[in-house]
Amino acid sequence: MAKKKTTKTKKSKASADKPPTKSEIFNAIAENTGLTRKDVSSVFTEIGPVAKKSLKAHGSFTVPGICKLVVKMKSRVPAGERRNPFTGETKWMPAKPASKTVRARPIKAVRDMV
Repeated sequence: MAKKKTTKTKKSKASADKPPTKSEIFNAIAENTGLTRKDVSSVFTEIGPVAKKSLKAHGSFTVPGICKLVVKMKSRVPAGERRNPFTGETKWMPAKPASKTVRARPIKAVRDMV
């Protein structure tokens, strides 16, 4: 009895195991909106400088329908001995200056999706 030849099926680029790539996102948006991929790419490129300006001036920036970016202040940490919670060993740690970090807060509609 002869063995049947199996045909290999190509997997689609968008896999359920991995999040979509930047290129896949741009292509999907271009397809759904009717814009060219280049136009979609230029919109995303321009979001960066606008967000930077808003974060510096106001401390927050809202990406409509997705999330809100907020500047969070981290206080300084003085130098001193700290205990390692895993080993119990105490160790001298240098001081850390105050710093700023950016946090993304999803809007309620996004939280409800998940």
